[in-house]
Amino acid sequence: MSYSFVVLRFENPSRNHARQTRLTVLPSIVPKRILGVIPARFASSRFPGKPLATIAGKPMLQHVYERASQARYLSRVVIATDDERIRDAARAFDAPVVMTRSDHASGTDRVAEAASADRAEVIVNIQGDEPLIDPAAIDAAALALLEDPDLPMATLKKRIENPADIANPNVVKVVTDRFENAIYFSRSAIPYARESSTTAYAKHIGLYVYRRDFLLGYSDLPVGPLEQTERLEQLRALENGFRIRVAETEYDSLGVDTPEDLERVSYLFVGAAT
Repeated sequence: MSYSFVVLRFENPSRNHARQTRLTVLPSIVPKRILGVIPARFASSRFPGKPLATIAGKPMLQHVYERASQARYLSRVVIATDDERIRDAARAFDAPVVMTRSDHASGTDRVAEAASADRAEVIVNIQGDEPLIDPAAIDAAALALLEDPDLPMATLKKRIENPADIANPNVVKVVTDRFENAIYFSRSAIPYARESSTTAYAKHIGLYVYRRDFLLGYSDLPVGPLEQTERLEQLRALENGFRIRVAETEYDSLGVDTPEDLERVSYLFVGAAT
């Protein structure tokens, strides 16, 4: 890992009036380059053209890009796509674009291709359908990875407040050990509470941070039975013996998967403007 440095220069006159200089170098835990990648594809079975859907007068993708660009620790944010319509729209709001292959099986693979063309040591996979993404949540996930040089991957969790979410298979739950490393992700209610208790359930927030080498080799890892059963790609890391640090956040993701979701998010933007 490379480091950024702060150089403090102190000058004191000696008796012969020659200047003596002392340098103090303070290393930073933040690498010089942390790349944020927003994967975006036009094709979608439930919502074709979703990244370009308009919210408060802007494409949804523009909202994501602008909010991600406010994160303190990202050196650069790019949009990764295989579609010229998305490329042209991104360029219209001055976002850098990386054109990728069209045969990627997942957004992670698209992010990996974009990252392979950059020298960043840490890569953040930012979902392109979360126009309300919190820049502070991006920073929290990045710092969770940086605090341990041996960690290959980090993500986020939020305490579940709505009891209905616990049994909802569309809300992915995560349990962690006392060091905040993921033990398991599931669509089921985990942990199982034998009796009514104050058990705290945590919702997984799907924002991922990777070390470069780990991300570039991720698609080559064997897909295990847990990933196949749950249909959760992050289980591939756990099944292959890699740790995932899970930082807690107050940010609650609100993704847009359907036109109905778009209406709900658009209403929130209108409410915020009034």
